[in-house]
Order: sequence, then structure tokens, then C-alpha cells
Amino acid sequence: MSDDVRTVRAGRRTVEVHRADKVLFPGDRDGDGRVKEYTKGDLVEYYRSAAPLMLPHLRGRPLMLERHPDGLDGPRFMQKNTPENYPEWISRVEVPKEGGTVCHTVCDDSATLLYLADQASLTLHRWLSRVGRLDRPDRMVFDLDPAGDDFPAVRAAAVLLGELLDELELPSGLMTTGSRGLHVVVPLNGRHDFDEVREFARDVADTLAEAHPDRLTTAARKKERGDRLYLDVGRNAYAQTAVAPLTVRARPGAPVATPITWDQLDDPDLSARRWTIADAVEQARTDPWAGIMSRGRALGPARRRLDALRTS
Repeated sequence: MSDDVRTVRAGRRTVEVHRADKVLFPGDRDGDGRVKEYTKGDLVEYYRSAAPLMLPHLRGRPLMLERHPDGLDGPRFMQKNTPENYPEWISRVEVPKEGGTVCHTVCDDSATLLYLADQASLTLHRWLSRVGRLDRPDRMVFDLDPAGDDFPAVRAAAVLLGELLDELELPSGLMTTGSRGLHVVVPLNGRHDFDEVREFARDVADTLAEAHPDRLTTAARKKERGDRLYLDVGRNAYAQTAVAPLTVRARPGAPVATPITWDQLDDPDLSARRWTIADAVEQARTDPWAGIMSRGRALGPARRRLDALRTS
């Protein structure tokens, strides 16, 4: 075996890691000082340790892979189709599209996760529905997207959205995106189609934006948003994706999309890039979403409460 190939055990399988010393995240300087350099070996080791906590959020879901074979400084590939040379033991799902099909990779085990890391798949973008019920999402996502790198605006918007979801009696989990904002994730029972879910999410976002028009917007065009935070519900659509919990983001320092508790919003040190591959697993082990994602709800009662609010 070549000196630049090593093996990693993952469950019943052994995965080869090629060029483990290759730097994927170059060290750099930002406003806070030195940013640590990370290699492909570091990425593999992170996903190995994160796998038990991450796989429940991945199993059965088609993925879009964000690959950076030459690291952050090289080209980026957004991969939907599973290459023919991927091992046969990796799960796949054939999804219809206009004019044909797409064979998405599905990450059902730790060996697949490590194989994808070896392919320099830095970020895993997952569907909000699962194989067998691809048209029925069991997650609804609100993406709080600031006009700039303005986390105080994100924090304020999250508080408002959380209060409204509580009023609608919908459980929700909060997650840093590892980029600029936060995701608010609502578990669903999988009985509504994407059109119904997206319409409900849009009405929730519109309700907030109408109540706070100087701070929040649902305008899809950037030029119409000004400096307001964008309440993005566009991920709630068939074949759309959202970054998976505990996935690494393609940014200096290898930040991670990390679940948090609602109480952690009060932490003055909180930011969208608060956790990296150095400490995200430690945060995730506190089980910030304890019991939330297993309580998928129907939207009917929440729809009635929302309609009553909008007409009162």
C-alpha cells in the first residue's frame, strides 16, 4: 500500500484515506487572530468522532455533497449524482428529475461518512425528506440569513421566531450554520407534502416580517432587502437541501453547523461559527435537541392557530 494511504476502521468496514496530510483548510488570519490549519486526516477524524451523533440526522436522506478536492483554495464541486466508482456498499436512491433521474448518495453508516470525507466532501447538504417518502418532509427549516455578518440581528430574529413557534405549539431546534446565521428546525410527522409545508413556513415568516418590517423581510431579491434579515423558507421544497447538523462548512477554521439549546442564545460568545471540528462534538454530546426531533407534529392545529393570529 502506498505511503500516502492509511486505513480507518468504521464499524464492520475498513475505509482507505488517501493523502491524509493534504491541507484542506489553510491557516489564515482573521479579526480574532490565527485560524488553525486542518488536513484531510483531521476532517476524517472529526467525522469519525461525530458519526454516532450525526448519523441519525443523515440516515435515509438523499445528499448533495460539497466537495473541495484541493481544499478551500481550489475549485468547489456540488455533487448530486453518485459516481460509478463509489463502493457498492454505499446506499443510493434514484430520484426522478426532468428528463431523467439522479442517483443520490445516502449516508446510512459511519463507513460511508468516512468515505465521503476521503472524497473531500466537506459539507453534507441533506434533503428534508427520506427515502420511501421523498415528497413528504419530516423537517421544516427556517434559515435566518443576515444582510452582512450581523449576528446580533440573527439572535434577535431567532428569539422572535422561537416565540411565535411556541405560540403555535410547535417544537423546534436551533442550530448554528457554521457560516453567518442560524437554522430553526421543526420536526414534522411526514404527512404533509412540500407545497403545504412551504406555504405554512412562508406564512409564519410573513407574519414575523409584517410585525417587524424594519428588521425582517421575506423578499427573495437581495436588492429589496436592504439591511434587513432575510427569513428564508426556500429550503422547504422538493429536491432542495439544508446543511446537515454537525456538518463541516467550507470556511477558514473548519466551522461546524452545530445544534444548540434555546438558552444558549443568551451566551455572549455565541456566533454562527462558534464551534469547529475541534469542539463541535463536545457541544453535541450535551444533547441540545434532547427529545425534540422525535416529536414530529402535524401542521393542522398550528395552521389554525396561525390563521387565528393573522386575522385577529
